[in-house]
Amino acid sequence: MRTRSWIAAVLAATLLAFNTTRVSATTRSLWSLTDLAAQRVEVADKVAAAKYGTPSPIDDPVRDQQILDDVAAKSGPLGLDPAETVAFFRNQIEANKVVQRGLYARWAAHPDEIPAARPDLATEVRPVLDRLNAGLLAEFAATRATRAGRTCGVRLAVTVRLVTWQRRLDALHHKALTNAVPSVCAAS
Repeated sequence: MRTRSWIAAVLAATLLAFNTTRVSATTRSLWSLTDLAAQRVEVADKVAAAKYGTPSPIDDPVRDQQILDDVAAKSGPLGLDPAETVAFFRNQIEANKVVQRGLYARWAAHPDEIPAARPDLATEVRPVLDRLNAGLLAEFAATRATRAGRTCGVRLAVTVRLVTWQRRLDALHHKALTNAVPSVCAAS
């Protein structure tokens, strides 16, 4: 079954690649945007490790709002609709929480899997998230024409499957990646 899904994804990617030769030169692949979202989902492991067993909650509305305010302010000069940009980044934040909650549940059931090292959230993890957020914002702007295209949904679905395969994401991280991208396509 897994092989069949992979073959279907490769066929779809091939068809899309063939079809994109006729698409305007202003369109851009969704690969970088999706891969950055996957990287952000993977960093959620470090966020969870930093917070687990501490008073720091998974939900941090103050930090979330800081991120959303920052991307809203930066979106206008990039030619992006601030509301669409905020929706996209809200999905990124919520996807990160999917991983954190999943790992908390796993660690509660299997304490031997709790990470031995606790990364520092402020100095080790947030700078990585800030770099990924900057990349995501740039790619969100760079893919504006692609995201508005009628094939965006299909292209995104294929790209999510291929990124999941390439990064070897487990079910939890694949679910989070899927949750990170529903607002990518303008027609969604």
